[in-house]
Formats: sequence, C-alpha cells, structure tokens
Amino acid sequence: MSNIPETGRTQRVTIRLVVLQILVFSLLATLGGRLWYLQVRNGSEYAAKAQGNHIREVVEPAVRGEILDASGRILAGNETKLVVSVSRTALLQQKDRGRAALARLAEVLGMPVKDVENKVRLCDAKTPQPCWNGSPYQPIPVTQQATTQQAMQIMERREDFPGITAQSTALRRYTGVEGANAAQVLGYLSPVTDEEVAKSSGKSGRDRRLPSDQVGRAGLESVYDDDLRGSAGVDRLEVDNLGRVIGSAGRTPAQPGNNLVTSIDARVQKVVEDNLAQAMADARKTYDKETQRNFEADSGAALVMDVHTGRIIAMASAPTFDPNLWVGGISAKDYQNLTGKDSNYPLLNRAIQGQSAPGSTFKVISTTAAVQAGYSLDGHYACPKSLTIGGREFKNFESESFGDISLERALEVSCDTVFYGLAYDQWMKDGGIKPKKDPADWFFKTAHQFGLGAKTGIDLPGEVPGRVPDRQWKQSFYDANKDAWCAQAAKGGHDYTDEIARENCVDGNVMRAGDSVNFAIGQGDTLVTPVQMARIYSALANGGTLYRPTVGKAVVSPDGKTVREIAPHVDGKLPDDGKLLSYIDQATAGVITSGTAAWKFVGSGWPQDKIELHAKTGTAEVAGKQTTSWLTTYSKDYAVVMTVSQGGTGSGGSGDAVRRIYQALYGVDDKGAIDNSKALLPTPQAELPKFNPDGTAIIQQAAYQAGSTFLDPAPPAGAQAPATVALAALEPTRFTGRGRA
Repeated sequence: MSNIPETGRTQRVTIRLVVLQILVFSLLATLGGRLWYLQVRNGSEYAAKAQGNHIREVVEPAVRGEILDASGRILAGNETKLVVSVSRTALLQQKDRGRAALARLAEVLGMPVKDVENKVRLCDAKTPQPCWNGSPYQPIPVTQQATTQQAMQIMERREDFPGITAQSTALRRYTGVEGANAAQVLGYLSPVTDEEVAKSSGKSGRDRRLPSDQVGRAGLESVYDDDLRGSAGVDRLEVDNLGRVIGSAGRTPAQPGNNLVTSIDARVQKVVEDNLAQAMADARKTYDKETQRNFEADSGAALVMDVHTGRIIAMASAPTFDPNLWVGGISAKDYQNLTGKDSNYPLLNRAIQGQSAPGSTFKVISTTAAVQAGYSLDGHYACPKSLTIGGREFKNFESESFGDISLERALEVSCDTVFYGLAYDQWMKDGGIKPKKDPADWFFKTAHQFGLGAKTGIDLPGEVPGRVPDRQWKQSFYDANKDAWCAQAAKGGHDYTDEIARENCVDGNVMRAGDSVNFAIGQGDTLVTPVQMARIYSALANGGTLYRPTVGKAVVSPDGKTVREIAPHVDGKLPDDGKLLSYIDQATAGVITSGTAAWKFVGSGWPQDKIELHAKTGTAEVAGKQTTSWLTTYSKDYAVVMTVSQGGTGSGGSGDAVRRIYQALYGVDDKGAIDNSKALLPTPQAELPKFNPDGTAIIQQAAYQAGSTFLDPAPPAGAQAPATVALAALEPTRFTGRGRA
C-alpha cells in the first residue's frame, strides 16, 4: 500500500476550477474581440493615425502684404533681416543635447549663454518667458538683429553649429514714408494665440492659423488681416519614434498676402500730423483766463475727408506711438508706456474713439432742426447777451449781444441765445415738463438724421457711436443711475454735484428745459467723434449725401493686379433741401470772411475769392476741464476737422493749423498767393496707382517736401502736461453753463 495520501477533488474545488476556467476564457474572448476590432474592423483608421504620428510640420511663414498710400507709397511693408534660428530636433541628436553648440552661438552673438538657452526652451505652465511656445519642430528664432559677420561665422562653420541657421527673413516694418506716422490707422501685429490656432485647426489656406503666424490686432492690419496675411508654406517631415528626421513627406509652398491700397496720402498725412502737434504746442503757450493757467492741450485729433466719396485722405491722433515697437514682440516696459495710467493712452484713435461735446459746430444741425420745426430762414431772432430759463442764466460767449439777427448771422457769430430761444420754444410746444404723448423733438430727431448717436461704419476697429441724449437715452440713463443719485442726495451735501444728484433722484428721466437748450448748442450730455463731424460737413459740401467713411481703396495682388475695389458707399441723405443747404453754405462761408474764424483765415491772408472755404467754430465746455477746441471746415473737395482737448477756443486753438493744412493741399503761401506746382492735392486722387510687372508701384515725384517728423512738441517750461500727449475720450458731465463759438 502506498504511503502517499489520496488527494481526490471535493465538490467545492471542482466548482472553483470551473469558475476560473470560465473567467480565463471570457478574458481571452474579450481580448480577441478587441484585437479584431482594432486590427480588422478599424485597422485602416488607426493605420492612418499611426502614419500621421510620424509626420511633423515645419511652417514657412508667408510674406505679409503691404499697406500702400493712394499713390503706392509703402506705409507698412516688410524688411529683410538676418534671423538666427535653432532647430531643437537637431540639437537633441547631439551627445550633449546641443549645449556646446548653444555656448558657441552665444559667444558669436555676444549674448549670455543662459539667455540663448532660455530662448530655445519650450514653454509650459512652469516655464516663464523667454521661452518658445510654438511647435518644437519649428526653427526657433534666437535673434532678429544678426550682423552679416555673425551670419557668415555660423554658416561657414556648420560643423560647429549643428541645427543652427542664419538666413534672411521678412519682418514687418512701418516705414514712416514722407515722415507720416499714421500709427492708429495702420495698427500693429502680434503673435497668434493658442485659442486661435485651435479654433482654426480644421481649416486650410488663409483660414488656418499656425503657431508662427502674426495677426493684425488694430487698425487696417486688423480689418484687412485676411487679405494681407497670405498662406503659410508647410514642410512635412517624417520622423522616427525618437523624433529624429528620416525623410520628407512633401512640401506646400507659401503664398504671399495681397496688398492694400488706401486713400491716405502720406504727404497730407504728414502735414496734418505736424499741424495737430503744432496746434497743441501753441495752445500750451496760451494763457487761459478762466483757469488762470496755460491750456493743457492734452490730446487731439484731425482728419481730411474727400467730400465726394467719404474716403479718408489723412487721419491723425495725438499722442501717437511707434508701431514698430510691436515687431518681434513688444517689451513689458514699452507696453506699460503705451497702456499705463500715465500714458494718456496713445493706442486710442481719437478720430474715431475720442468722444466730446461738439460745441457750436453742432449749430448747423440746430439750424436744420429749426427749419424742419417751421421757423423761417427769412426771419429774425433775438440774440440778447443772456436768457434765464428754469431759474438759471444761460449766457452768450463773453455776454455779447447782437440784437435781432437772421439764422445765417447767428451761425456766423455763433450766437448761443438764438438757439437757446428756439430750443426752449420747441420744448414748450412739446409739453415742457409734462410732454405730449408723441412730442416732435425736432432737435433730437434731426441729430439722428445727421447720423449722430450711431457709428459711421468706417473700416477701422473700435469706433464708438457718440451720444444723442434724447428721451429714450434719458430714461435708460435714469434707470441705471437712480440708486447712486439717491444715495448721494441722502448724504445732504450742498455742492454742484449734490444738487444735480438731488434733482436726478426725483425726476432724472424728465427732459428739462436746460437739457433741451444745452443740446441745441452742442453741450450737455451730447457726444460726437471727429469722424462723425467730418462726414456731416462733407455732406454739407456735396449736396447732402452721407457717405460711409473708408480708408481702404482696393485690394491688389502681389503682382499689381486688382483683386477687388472698395467702392464708396452711400448711407443716407441729410434732411436739408437745396435751399437750406445753400443757406448754410453761405452762412459757413461768412464764418471765414466776417465771423468767428475770420481772423485766422481772411485776416491771415487766405484767398477766399479764389478758393472758397466754409467753417464753423466750436468751444465745448466740460465740467472740471478747460475748453475743447473744435473747428469743422470744408471746401468744394475736402472736409478738414480738428479738435484739441483742453485747447481753447475753436478758432484760437485750431484755426492756424487748419488753415495751414488747406495751404498745403492747394499750394497757398502765407500771403495768399497760389502756386499749383506746390499743391499737394488740389483735387482728390480717384484712380489707383500704376504698378510695374514685379508689383512695385510707379510713384510720381512729390512736389512738396515734408519737414520734420511727427512728434508732439514738449510743453513750455513750467506748464503742466501729461507724460505722453493725446484727444481724451471724454464723457462730459451734465453742464448747464455757456456754450462758446
């Protein structure tokens, strides 16, 4: 008998073995099914993904299209610079992972080794700038300022600089041609964001954003970015599982962007910029009797518009900046200088974003409103030195009285009390404090008909609409501010703002007499932009047509062929008939010959009998600020508008500057003699520039020689001025004082 004991299976053991076998077979079946699913049913899909995993794309940036002035001068172009770049793929194949090569590169470039290493490291959540946030397979630029000698050292000693190249690359350059700056009009570029890249990942051609792209962020660069940007080229590299390049999978060449022809004339742009700067400098030397100090002239804007098309010939905003600061990435210091509280915000385009009360330049609208309300052009209206309305005295400028005068004379001498009286009369007819169910509101209605309270639609980003403070606006403003007004009133203060808060808490949504009469002279809560006023005065010049302002004139291919023209666009008509337009035309000519602007024009030698100009001066008051200078003018071809924040009276602050702009346009000297050979643009340029077969523009030699570059002159010694000078985007407080000419 064996000594080995029996080991027979019990029923419990048998059950356990069966369960285990079932589990094993189930797992094997699941694994087999999954393998079939991956390798048979979806095998082609995963094969394609595997193929894509070993393809890496290296981007060749497209040359960005140029921005040209009306004659083909390059306002924004490209310049070739020697760029030294490093390929991380090649460096990582070195035994020391490229450390020795980077050290040699740093020595050649005269840079600290650490700076070079930081520039080629990859960005992540824990890695601060400088670092590379693009594709690791894209050559990483180390410097864009390499000298020819440095480039030759790198290229002649390739064995010492593996994966390092020095080659010519096109970079954006804002040329300042003819001395013109035009920074706010042109805009600037900045790198594409990760979100923009991800959003366009499924697109192709120009619609696709790549990590190496530069995108327009302001001005024309932004609005026409799709036209200017072109299509980047892509070199598809085959790599192994270690990321090493083993071949090429094809290449798509880059396609350059199209060029943009604008209506800007660089020579006129230079003149407008210089004269705006000079007007501000002169204002800072002028004593303000009201505040007993010199005018601050902290900001300003000016533009020239073709009255027949709405095209912008020149547009200046002060303070300004150098758009080349953004090329290659702006430094933290420069960015702070452009955006900090002490900068006065030069990135703002005051011509389309600067809002202020228009002062007496608004009176051409009030004249139209009066005629629509039934007042006669042949009538005479009282112009006393002041009117008392609602217990408050509303004065003429310097309390001057002209007796009974026509509306034409009221425009010429800018009599406030005539328009106070008309507006008050209409307010009473509309029901006064207890308005009719459907008040006529002729003054507010006419302002909307002139295009105020709405954007003009200019092809520049960031335009603001201004404000017409009608009954609808007053109600919405009351709803938004009632609680704050009532809280201030409850404190029991007795200064001017406390009194206003007390009134507004009770009935701030009611259109008071003071609101109506202030509106009639362009004061109170009224806000306009310079481009809105330029469009209005252009319409007065051309017979009543409101054109949409435009800067872009045509998109042209790199070889000079027209892709598309940007035609003038009519947005509407003024409510004035031919008789009223002629009446206003005669009155605004009188402003030049015998009115508020006469001392700056015919009194300074302007040949009004040969080149007739029309104007309206305005001096807008803002509580707590010095007066804003406005001068709105037109000839048979151009509207020229200038405004200077805290710059004095309309004619005193802007008159000389606007006259000099017309002198440059028409070739008029200081004695009134006309020399057509010195005229910059005696008539607007309608045709597009001609191009050579290689796409370069054929530019005629300029007759006018530009002077110094556009800089905002320093304030006079002892005068207080901001660190950088510009037109403040002011929002006037409710002001019930005087309007001025």
